[in-house]
Amino acid sequence: MARLGVLGWPVAHSRSPAMHNAALAALGMEGWRYQRLPVPPALFEETARALGDSGFVGANVTIPHKRAALAVAVQASEAARAIGAANTLTCLPDGTLTAENTDAPGLIAALGGAVAGRRALVLGAGGSARAAVWGLREAGASEVSIWNRTPERAEALARELGARWVAAPEPADLLVNCTSVGLEGALEGSGVERSATDGEALNQLGLTFDQVGEYSNVADLVYRSTPTPLLAAARAHGSRTVDGLEILVAQGALSFELWTGRPAPRELMDRAAREEPPSA
Repeated sequence: MARLGVLGWPVAHSRSPAMHNAALAALGMEGWRYQRLPVPPALFEETARALGDSGFVGANVTIPHKRAALAVAVQASEAARAIGAANTLTCLPDGTLTAENTDAPGLIAALGGAVAGRRALVLGAGGSARAAVWGLREAGASEVSIWNRTPERAEALARELGARWVAAPEPADLLVNCTSVGLEGALEGSGVERSATDGEALNQLGLTFDQVGEYSNVADLVYRSTPTPLLAAARAHGSRTVDGLEILVAQGALSFELWTGRPAPRELMDRAAREEPPSA
């Protein structure tokens, strides 16, 4: 059996197995299977290095392992090196790993034409934020700013990737949430818990409901069974929104094609991801 998976902590909420297994079935790729791989940070390196010997062709990587994924690989794409994080690992015949980052091109593809010449604000400073900042800059954003609840992290990331950090969210043409705020259920070990109200969730992002109206385009990497508080507020203001499932499918399709060499059935993957029931 050729195995694929997603490494994360937590990872029970991931819709990646639903969309990848639907794609594998549609293409008649019997013997292939994609699964969740819950791995705490202390075991990530050991687990990643054992993937090839365990029958894995490759694996996606989600929070909090994206920087560690780059470090464990013996080869990495120029994009992954520039971003400083990877979300896609591929197993070589000798068991070693190569690293790629499909988060950046996946985000830009999901945003469509809403980037070039526009000002962007990224919320967060983790692996997904690194990809977003780099991708937005490479796609021609006129300015990319970063806000994080820990200012030092935002400042360090901005300095590293040629962006600017801000002490509080500022108006922009495009807002991209790369934090876990809004995810259903508590995130073990993330420091962010499910908000009691939509207002509290927006406050965790440094925003108020009225401030969300200052962004004509809003993207949220978080996905869930109902709109996130951020996207709900953006839609109420009439902003164009891109939800986390659109971004998940866009980056996942790129990973699928890298591993299999087959064109990804993106519409099918999108339907499968949206039909997946939330985990208990």
